[in-house]
Amino acid sequence: MENIKKPILFICFILPVMLLVLPQLSRAHCQIPCGIYNDHARVQSMQEDAATVEKSVKMIGELGGKTDAQSQNQLVRWVMNKEAHAQKIITTISDYFLTQRVKPDQPDYAERLKNHHLVILAAMKAKQNADGASVESLKKSIEALSSYYPAHKE
Repeated sequence: MENIKKPILFICFILPVMLLVLPQLSRAHCQIPCGIYNDHARVQSMQEDAATVEKSVKMIGELGGKTDAQSQNQLVRWVMNKEAHAQKIITTISDYFLTQRVKPDQPDYAERLKNHHLVILAAMKAKQNADGASVESLKKSIEALSSYYPAHKE
């Protein structure tokens, strides 16, 4: 029985997460650069991803003690969802903001770099944990970027 558990763990948990995360690693807005930016929309998108991580954590908590097949299936799906949305935040910060918007010639470069890095760290913690504290840290770190990227005034 023990020999069966490891392949099942890989097939049910690790492989699906890898299949969701790996395609995200290859996507970026643009590294030409194209000059088409909507930084505020990207922050809002990360906030939506964080809300999805939060919902996923809630559902993981609700399903965690259940042992029936349907609950276990849903649990795996919520874990995969949490992982994918946290990774999407990491990708947005690294492939969009750090490559296109945070520039060494900005007077507050070190502060901006630190605040963007804090989002990556918080998203990584949200991937590693299924608790509300990790989610709150993620949401606060994204909110801290809002002042850098206000909505466009029309």
